[in-house]
Amino acid sequence: MAVITAQPTSPTRIIRSRTMLATGIAICLVLLGGTLVASIALGAADIAPVDVWQALVAFDPASTEHLIIRTLRIPRALVAALVGAALAVAGALMQGLTRNPLADPGILGIEAGAALSVVAAVYLLRIGSLALYTIFAFIGAALTAIVVYSLGALGRGGPTPLKVTIAGAAVTALLVSLTTGMLIVHQRTLEEVRFWLAGSVAGRDLNLLAQAAPYLLAGLALALILGRQITTLELGDDVAKGLGQRTGWVKALAAIATVLLAGSAVAVAGPIGFIGLVVPHMARFLVGVDYRWILPYAALIGAAFLVLADIAARMVLRPLELPVGIMTALVGGPFFVYLVRWRVKR
Repeated sequence: MAVITAQPTSPTRIIRSRTMLATGIAICLVLLGGTLVASIALGAADIAPVDVWQALVAFDPASTEHLIIRTLRIPRALVAALVGAALAVAGALMQGLTRNPLADPGILGIEAGAALSVVAAVYLLRIGSLALYTIFAFIGAALTAIVVYSLGALGRGGPTPLKVTIAGAAVTALLVSLTTGMLIVHQRTLEEVRFWLAGSVAGRDLNLLAQAAPYLLAGLALALILGRQITTLELGDDVAKGLGQRTGWVKALAAIATVLLAGSAVAVAGPIGFIGLVVPHMARFLVGVDYRWILPYAALIGAAFLVLADIAARMVLRPLELPVGIMTALVGGPFFVYLVRWRVKR
């Protein structure tokens, strides 16, 4: 482990000491709390701060403002935070496993696979409950991950970052085409899932959050447990095996965590792109290469990032709302171009 602990001296690491790392976690928690408060206070309807406070501490069912806060804004803020954390950690896991800076549940097709599975279930089985979306999203995410990794492993050199990225782009294009075809030939399916497909946390209630939370929390817990092992894997399979690590088990558990996180996030909010790409790089810039710190930082930053994006989606065209997936794409698109031009090229 001496090899691993020597990595924090990397010049790309901003926070260097353990005390500073712990302080950074506390700062991220405060920032996340601030974004949650802002999400609850801001929206299409103007609600005075005193009414927001009263809705939290002295709820009055007869008050329209209190109902908006309790039944709409609080669940929405919590869903955005959990989904943002899940997608960010899923992206960090994928980047660590594949040693690919472009790895992301959206770019590698996992979100598209989950979306196709849900749309197919709505089209063929006539399901209409967001709670049932979760099962089909897991199936689609898992199958897509297997296909993309298998295609990227073909030929000489095994699953290189470039080959996996190309395979993910090709599979994503195919899955999106199939999804679009289903929606074109069946208008009812389009009406049921079109806003969900754009990526949105609007209209999600606490019952849906309670149904998805066990999967999200289980995936987050499993990912955090694997932090040390993922750090070792980044040094290469041979080094990890030399240090006594069972790389097959680690990769399998990390894949399970990724499917749990990405599948449940897509089931709840639809395919929201680029969070799993952008946020892990932000966390890595702050804390270096140690996944024991990258993963918790990514979870907190990803949660705050999606909550802020949702606030922007509500306020840009107020009183109209944009799907939050559009706002994340505005940030993630240019960052993806930067990674392709500089990081992957190097």
